[in-house]
Amino acid sequence: MSIKTILCAIDVSSNDRDAKVLKQAARMAEVEGAKLDVITVLPDFGMSLVGSFFDSEFHEKAVEHAHDALQDAVSEALGADTNENIRHIVATGNTYEEILKLAEASEADLIVVGAHKPDLAEKVLGPNSARVARYAKVSVMIVRD
Repeated sequence: MSIKTILCAIDVSSNDRDAKVLKQAARMAEVEGAKLDVITVLPDFGMSLVGSFFDSEFHEKAVEHAHDALQDAVSEALGADTNENIRHIVATGNTYEEILKLAEASEADLIVVGAHKPDLAEKVLGPNSARVARYAKVSVMIVRD
């Protein structure tokens, strides 16, 4: 099987933990000669009660900030010169669903995600990496910290 596109999912709020995930995805992309896409997902507050407390420009500002943070995280983990060869994607919604949607839309051959020590919420709800691995139509590499 030839790998042409790798999708790497990270949380920009924890780029110190996800640097290892980015480095592994970049190594795989280099070995395979594959394109690397990096995604981060913002929660969707728009339709919830919480969303009514934010002004109308909040989402646009959040996406812009997340995109800048994503580029910074990639630069810190892989070097500043790598950003031009990587597609940076900021999605909004449920994390594992957005990762799976993008994997299908971009025809990714491999998804790389991190698995971190679960906190109480993840023990109750189930971590995103487990859901991605369960529902993905392609292979998933889980990088543990």
